[in-house]
Amino acid sequence: MSKIENQENEKKINTENTGQEISKGRREALKTLATVPVLGVMAYGVYKKTKKERTNRLAAEMFHFQEMPTPAAVSGGEIIRIGVIGIGIRGIDLMQAIGFATPEHLDELKKEAQKNSKDTRYKDFMEQDDLQIKITAVCDIFDTYAERAISAGANIHREGLNGKYGEKPRRYFNYKELLASSDVDAVIIAAPDHWHGTMAMDAILAGKHVYVEKPMTWTVPETYALREVVRNSKLTFQLGHQNRQIETNKRGKEIIEKGLLGPITLIETSTNRNDPNGAWVYPIHADANPRTIDWKQFEGEPARIKEYMDYMTSNGLAKYVGPDTRDKFSLERFFRWRCWWDYSTGLSGDLLTHEFDAINQMMNLGIPDSATSSGGVYYFKDGRTVPDVLQTTFEYKKKNLALLYSATLANQFNRPRKFMGHDATMEIGNSITVTVDPQSEQYKDQIDKGLIKPGKPFYSYTPGQKDLDAISSATQLYFAERGLLYSYVNGKRFNTTFLHLKEWIDCIRSGEKTSCGIEEGFEEAITAHMGTRAYLEGRTMYWDAGKEEIVRG
Repeated sequence: MSKIENQENEKKINTENTGQEISKGRREALKTLATVPVLGVMAYGVYKKTKKERTNRLAAEMFHFQEMPTPAAVSGGEIIRIGVIGIGIRGIDLMQAIGFATPEHLDELKKEAQKNSKDTRYKDFMEQDDLQIKITAVCDIFDTYAERAISAGANIHREGLNGKYGEKPRRYFNYKELLASSDVDAVIIAAPDHWHGTMAMDAILAGKHVYVEKPMTWTVPETYALREVVRNSKLTFQLGHQNRQIETNKRGKEIIEKGLLGPITLIETSTNRNDPNGAWVYPIHADANPRTIDWKQFEGEPARIKEYMDYMTSNGLAKYVGPDTRDKFSLERFFRWRCWWDYSTGLSGDLLTHEFDAINQMMNLGIPDSATSSGGVYYFKDGRTVPDVLQTTFEYKKKNLALLYSATLANQFNRPRKFMGHDATMEIGNSITVTVDPQSEQYKDQIDKGLIKPGKPFYSYTPGQKDLDAISSATQLYFAERGLLYSYVNGKRFNTTFLHLKEWIDCIRSGEKTSCGIEEGFEEAITAHMGTRAYLEGRTMYWDAGKEEIVRG
């Protein structure tokens, strides 16, 4: 027999054996799939595919979700009149998110779009819904920022420097004067942290709907006070955690609720930044000086400062603040206020709150039983009092899990959130990856039959993709940003801050509850304060749920 004939016979025998193996594998796969939760009935034709294709299809079926609802069109009705308090870095972003950008900014976006066809920011902004609102009032204690806000508020046609503008919003020099205005229905508050709770309470008491940036409060006492004020009103309150609108978070919530990860005992989340801007060393504006900034108003009334000092002293924390740090004009403190406890809530309030609220959205964790923190000022030796490295552990004894938060402002290695279940681990940021655990009990049969390869990415989802499918190679796996700038709804990109503000505005009109209202805000604030107090006092802080009190360990 020739060499060629031998090869042909071997090929024929191998083909027959392969066919028998595929037939057997098909029967075993059908039996196996019947035991998998949420799979339902799958078409027999799927198993005519290769093992890789079967695995991909299995993942797609297991992780099948309802279609995300497209944001509803703006309903008719009266124009809602908005006042904006605090128009610094975040304040101007919020104005842009609801359709009011400076002419200079729009010209810049247009120029960038012409240089780079993949830059769709200008197109996204121009196609954004008109929310049927009007900016009638702005307040900032820095003249240049106030003038910038007036320019943006008058740019009702979304045009550049050569455009036609509408009526200019009125500038107020004190936020209380703005709240007393009869032509303001609702306010957006983006002042520094030490003003959030106070301004929000004053706004509610003045009869205004409130959108306030995170963190919700600066101190523990005002957290209770703000909750009481909002609860006793009929006004709409929204805390500025735009992660509530991120599609991957909503998908992650479904994965957890379907039990696809098994019992979750450990969650890890983090913040990594590595540049001065990320460490709050913001530029100092050339126009800034004692004549253009109302320093006394930035600091606050003497009575309010005394109240804060009494609170810090009663908790043994007076060493972190002092009158000598609060009575002198300082450009560094005005623009880089996040670096000092006098005005800031540090890593806990600024960045941990984003992480906690996203996880709370997915798992409804609520306030932890305890918090333990450590860290320090390890890199930015610039006189700051808040740490640039922080680790906090939150324990949830009744839920049998721990939440670990780790942050550094001197390294930008990206670490996605990890939900570690007994059967699988989910990594989530701007994308989702699920890896089945080798010791999984839920997927043991699928592992044994070769339908799932443990320790390898089994499922991946990236917003903007129409099809959900399993990962076929490691090269498809990448670590993504947190997704706080944009989200995808059924393939269309949206500014997440726009979606969050739109929800608030829609709820003002409908009377419905916002996704991040006062109860969610209370959980965020208390959790962050527990982490901060644990760091400052060097001891574990506990939550007495019955008395609703933070208790020292």
